[in-house]
Amino acid sequence: MGILDGIVEWIAEQVMNALDLVTTSVLGALGCSMDTFLRYFPAAETMYQVFMALAIGLILLNWVWQLFKNYFIGAGIEAEDPIKLSLRTFLFLFLTFYAKDIVDILLNIAGTPYSWILSEDLPPLEFADFSSVLTVILGVCANGGVALITLILVLILAWNYIKLLFEAAERYILLGVLVYTAPVSFATGASQATSNIFKSWCRMLGGQFFLLLMNAWCLRLFTSMVGTFLSNPLSL
Repeated sequence: MGILDGIVEWIAEQVMNALDLVTTSVLGALGCSMDTFLRYFPAAETMYQVFMALAIGLILLNWVWQLFKNYFIGAGIEAEDPIKLSLRTFLFLFLTFYAKDIVDILLNIAGTPYSWILSEDLPPLEFADFSSVLTVILGVCANGGVALITLILVLILAWNYIKLLFEAAERYILLGVLVYTAPVSFATGASQATSNIFKSWCRMLGGQFFLLLMNAWCLRLFTSMVGTFLSNPLSL
């Protein structure tokens, strides 16, 4: 094997070792449990109580303001029906107070298919095994041009895998933000004027659940493909 082949193999080995490190670090952040989020952002739990107090204050303030506006309906000012307003206020006060329990139920529901995807006999992915695979390929090809092409393919593979991992981590962080600001989002549902904000939050939360599941599915497909390739690199 020439000098160029040896350099290519060494670079590829270092790239795969780096991918092993990134995979170990990022995969721990994937899932529908907020334990990892709290470990890296412990202030979120404290700020949750602040958001809870803020949400209750907003609901009560909106209730008083909308009732006050009813006195000026004759002057052409629009106001919500007092009975419907009161019912919505008490309903969303209840939802806001139990926002954490409600969101935890949703996390458990979304976490069930997520755990099915990742725990279904998923083989451990060790990118360092690519060094032996490259040795086989380069030993067969014994060509500097082929070695460079192989290195380029490895770098493209590594870059796209890292992007997928960090996208999944980004989705997880955004999910944590949505979870720990839930009381304020529930508070916006108490008024017809701000109910669209609550609906948008619900759609965003559901979208993050779906995207996390899709990230897990893509990671599983990628892992199974790499496992097949490592077991028989020359089968392609």
